[in-house]
Amino acid sequence: MHTLSEARHAYKALQSPPNLIRVIKRVLINRDMRWVRPAFERRRSIVNVQEFIAGRDATSLVACWKGQVLAALHFEVVNKQYAYGPASVLRLIEHQEITSVAEKLVRRLNISGLHGFDFLLEKDTEKPYLIEMNPRATQVGHLALGPGRDLPAALNAAVCGDADPETVKITENSTIALFPQEWLRNPQSTFLTSAYHDIPWDEPDLIRDCLRKTRRWNDWRSLEHWIHIFSTHRSSVV
Repeated sequence: MHTLSEARHAYKALQSPPNLIRVIKRVLINRDMRWVRPAFERRRSIVNVQEFIAGRDATSLVACWKGQVLAALHFEVVNKQYAYGPASVLRLIEHQEITSVAEKLVRRLNISGLHGFDFLLEKDTEKPYLIEMNPRATQVGHLALGPGRDLPAALNAAVCGDADPETVKITENSTIALFPQEWLRNPQSTFLTSAYHDIPWDEPDLIRDCLRKTRRWNDWRSLEHWIHIFSTHRSSVV
């Protein structure tokens, strides 16, 4: 959006109560019941506004134990499965400020386990802006990329009391094409061959199941997209 009227229109759409069809999809597919009551009560959403920062996305996942970071993976997002959606191609990076932010938060909160951080790297300055933190594993959590970058091994060593976790680097390629995200985004993508394609070739049943479920998810996401367009159009007409 670039004008005040566009901003007002977007604010009105975001503030509107949850759409009933979208709520049904959330319940059936995501097992998410949080929108049911607000939808039936026609409760308006609370809209949080943040300052716009021009830049590109970055994501980080750390393994930590009792307030100490044991291993970390920092990536810049090269491709997304769809606009504002999950990453489909990532590039491993070193970023001291991201490392420092993660270590400070882990130490201050005294947390253990796997925790993900999403950042925006400001254009020109590369300054990281923290968007959110999630107490869970992300889609890169299983990747063993060498000492200090093998999260399962580091966490297992900490829990079991081992001094030096054993790790084997799965690839020297710093660019990772995620499965099935990049495949579904573009089956002809050059990243499927130029990057390390994280696909479990030795598990054909798992591959088929991932593709089937993700295609079904994309069908629902496409339906959500048209529901959003329809709802937005109605609100602008009203």
